[in-house]
Amino acid sequence: MIGPRAEEIIERDERVISPSLTRSYPLVIDRAEGSKIIDIEGKEYIDFASSVSVMNIGYSCKKVMRAVCDQMRKMVHCGFSDFYAEAPVVLSEKLCKMTGYERVFLSNSGTEAVEAAMKLAYWYTKRGSLISFYQSFHGRTLGSLSLTCSKMRHKENFPSLRVVHAHYAYCYRCPLGLKYPDCGISCAGEIENLIFKRELSPRDVAAIFVEPILGEGGFVVPPKEFHEELRRICSDHDILLVADEIQSGGFRTGKFMALENYDVRADIVCMSKSIGGGIPLGATLASREIMSWPKGAHANTFGGNLLAAAGGLATLEYMEEHKLGEKAKKKGEYMLKKLEALKEEYSLIGDVRGMGLMIGVELVEKDKAPAVEKRDKIVVESFQRGLVLLPAGDSTIRFVPPLIITRDEIDLGLERFEEALKSAL
Repeated sequence: MIGPRAEEIIERDERVISPSLTRSYPLVIDRAEGSKIIDIEGKEYIDFASSVSVMNIGYSCKKVMRAVCDQMRKMVHCGFSDFYAEAPVVLSEKLCKMTGYERVFLSNSGTEAVEAAMKLAYWYTKRGSLISFYQSFHGRTLGSLSLTCSKMRHKENFPSLRVVHAHYAYCYRCPLGLKYPDCGISCAGEIENLIFKRELSPRDVAAIFVEPILGEGGFVVPPKEFHEELRRICSDHDILLVADEIQSGGFRTGKFMALENYDVRADIVCMSKSIGGGIPLGATLASREIMSWPKGAHANTFGGNLLAAAGGLATLEYMEEHKLGEKAKKKGEYMLKKLEALKEEYSLIGDVRGMGLMIGVELVEKDKAPAVEKRDKIVVESFQRGLVLLPAGDSTIRFVPPLIITRDEIDLGLERFEEALKSAL
């Protein structure tokens, strides 16, 4: 049941807001602090979703609030594509220092960061095709949507660029019916053994786009060899490797960029979500050699926005000062251990996987088929019990709390999750 204020706002929302948005349950948010959300009726929730993996630093961070307010008193927007300002430069310098890349293109969102990476790859290689993966999600604007291959609803009735999709290393449900490690990472091998022989010449491929950990597609953590093989394929064929770190970045997995956990380096990196501390911010990073396109080749109106730059810099500084990577690793290990214990007790949980505080729990029927309806019920039941969760993939629930969450909050959230789990049995 929802209260009268929430019901009234939802009714107004349905009259004026595009129906294309996806809401799993009627949470009407009023405010938040730390790892807790308070709805319009005053009910408190533990947040295991971080506003879709954005609020890694938690809500109402005083450092970020001060930085944004100080900047607002000076100036909000400067038209950075046509004029100069220091704040976006300082932010970009910080990103370069943290990642080792040399140049940054600033934008407003993850899909814009991906679009910039696509254009940069086309421009640098002078090639017109791309490779992405089944179950991947890179955004919903038409370029990034061409890479996305998660749900048919995302793509139905929309045209696509020249993109060929390969199998991701989804070992729990291997699309090739093989077993890791005996498989020899055949999913990645198909790029050379099948795609390059039957569908695309490697000389036509500008880039391979990959999520270090599959996000919307089910929070799938691939083995190390998968990314190593992708790097080898790209290096052997002069193809750019592009890492989509939009959901996995910002110390979510312990490292600032998830691909660092695999000791693999991409040629171009796309970041967004958590690096803005809640302010819309996207960044595309590359070497000076790759990001050497001429003036006018790519720009935007709000990229380098002064509020976003100030908030982004304060967010990155806060992440480092409070060692959020180390905390994500330790808290993630703690949460994984507790979820593994639940898996042993409840057959509905087929797989628990994750890295740091980027964790997926896949729910299955007795025959291992995706338990879609039960997953959806558990997400709603959790909401009713004061826990914010979001789905991913066919039947996975994502666990991505703010990195500042306490162990007591983790314990209480998991208690509420278990109660919801029992309701679906």
